[in-house]
Amino acid sequence: MIETDQKPFWGRLLGRKVQFGLDLSMFVAAFVLAYMLRFEFAPSSEQWQAALIQLPYVILLQFVTLFVFGAYSFVWRYIGLAELGAFLKAAGLSFLVLVLIRLTMPGFLQFLRVPLSIILLDTMLAFGGVLSLRVLRRVLYEHYEKQQKRGGEPRERKPVLLIGAGQAGVLAAKEIVGRGEAGLDVKGFVDDDPEKQGAVIQGVKVLGRSPDIPRLVSQLEIDHVIITMATATRQDIKRILDVCDSVPVKVRIIPGYFEVLGGQVAISRIRDVEIEDLLGREPVSLEETEVREFLSGKTVMVTGAGGSIGSELARQVALLAPARLLLVERAEFVLFDIHRELAGKHPALDLLPLVADVGDEGRMRAIFEAYRPAVVVHAAAHKHVPMMEWNPCEAVKNNVLGTEVTGRLAGEHGADAFVFISTDKAVKPTSVMGASKRMAELVVQALDKKYETRYVAVRFGNVLGSTGSVIPIFRSQIAKGGPVTVTHPDMVRYFMTIPEASQLVLQAGAMGRGGEIFVLDMGAPVKIVDLAEQMITLSGLKVGEDIEIVFTGVRPGEKMAEQLMNSDEAVGATRHPKILIGTMNHVTLEKVSEGVEELTRAARAGETQKVRSAFAKWIPEARLGK
Repeated sequence: MIETDQKPFWGRLLGRKVQFGLDLSMFVAAFVLAYMLRFEFAPSSEQWQAALIQLPYVILLQFVTLFVFGAYSFVWRYIGLAELGAFLKAAGLSFLVLVLIRLTMPGFLQFLRVPLSIILLDTMLAFGGVLSLRVLRRVLYEHYEKQQKRGGEPRERKPVLLIGAGQAGVLAAKEIVGRGEAGLDVKGFVDDDPEKQGAVIQGVKVLGRSPDIPRLVSQLEIDHVIITMATATRQDIKRILDVCDSVPVKVRIIPGYFEVLGGQVAISRIRDVEIEDLLGREPVSLEETEVREFLSGKTVMVTGAGGSIGSELARQVALLAPARLLLVERAEFVLFDIHRELAGKHPALDLLPLVADVGDEGRMRAIFEAYRPAVVVHAAAHKHVPMMEWNPCEAVKNNVLGTEVTGRLAGEHGADAFVFISTDKAVKPTSVMGASKRMAELVVQALDKKYETRYVAVRFGNVLGSTGSVIPIFRSQIAKGGPVTVTHPDMVRYFMTIPEASQLVLQAGAMGRGGEIFVLDMGAPVKIVDLAEQMITLSGLKVGEDIEIVFTGVRPGEKMAEQLMNSDEAVGATRHPKILIGTMNHVTLEKVSEGVEELTRAARAGETQKVRSAFAKWIPEARLGK
């Protein structure tokens, strides 16, 4: 990247030519000082004459070794321990060559033989000196940067504690100390590791363990604490929040595991603790080789590419080097957003935004014929339960017919795999949305028997922060001052982060042989009322005082608790700990086709009651209201 910012005067002064000059001066000074030290500051005229003869080739050799080990390719403002190795290697090579010359030089060239003691002294002084020059430049530059960012004006800095003195904590401390505009004064670390107690890291001392937080907050007048553990678990964060809530003191957090990349923690990304941090789990471990083989070098289609899940699936696919990525979406604006995002991040990727309705067979057929996708990830769907109770015909058109059209075309055009995104609401459905997704699962099963394409379904529960889900609704209600509305005090749901769900979908797609239904491990279910209370607390408010929770009653089609498998579906483990496998109930292609046809006729005619009746007929376990 070309830097266009205004450099400090020493940055402009010390260009590469000047750096060579300084290094030359340092080498000369080191050699002269080595001679002076060797002969107790009183060398004879013969010794001075020998030094002048030896000086040119010694300095030339030292410059050559610096070039050999890349010392002049380093950016001086980032000089650190990683670059120290190059200087040590250059010093070692220079020393060995000079010693070899000393030991092998013929007698008549004795005047070129540098004394061993001088070789040792000169090597230490010369290479220590040129390294010190670079360290000094970095110190001056960082001091200048701090002064510039502070605008030269004294600024009040908020005293903070960092919770976690691991790698992420060290990076955070380094960045906070090194950036003047952060406005933070790190008073110390808190870490529960006994071996770190009293240690000083990046100039910051480990002052105690988490139970000491209340004492330290009071003693040091701490403004807020920052959780600096990149892999902090839900239990870790909850425990720290409970301790800090007893003080009370505000808690913030650095970016999580997936965001701490390349050894950098951006201070601007330090944020308040959010409900996703408490619901999150350990990072997903993917069998990347298998997933990459599944997608790399192939044309991949993602339907519903502008939605919460579809857009994240597109992001994950883009990282795995497909030959072409087809973004199929009927909502123009969200398609524009995801296309622009991916085009910016992956300029070399062949990326096509395709406005299309998955239920429009003519349009979808044209796409399949033109681009022949090898992998289809079908995420297009209507997913909002109450909305589909009001619009059952649209649920059929999008969720059932759209799946049948897209899946059939994938088979007809020889796709390798078709991955269908299902939901826990498809298990013993009590809603139109759930019934439509269950019918789509049956469609996928039937298509797997007809075509060579591998058809798999992946079933999971709620994803955190998806459009129309409970968490954005709660955030909006809290921002407005409440009340927060919960349907029932005993309502529970499974939750998973969008990136985690998307990665596991791709893993399941790569694992599938055809005909399976994969069920993602959603962890423990969460009570919705507990979720509401935690979100209110994280907002710095009190339940019942600042924000009320109001129970509104279970909505049409909702269950008190979701299930991930039907009782008659065989469930087993896979080699991935977070993916279970089930075999879908056997159903004939003729029966499924008949059911889809009946539902489609009723939906296109706008006959909502006939849609409900058809669902009840073809999905016996469904219990739909009127």
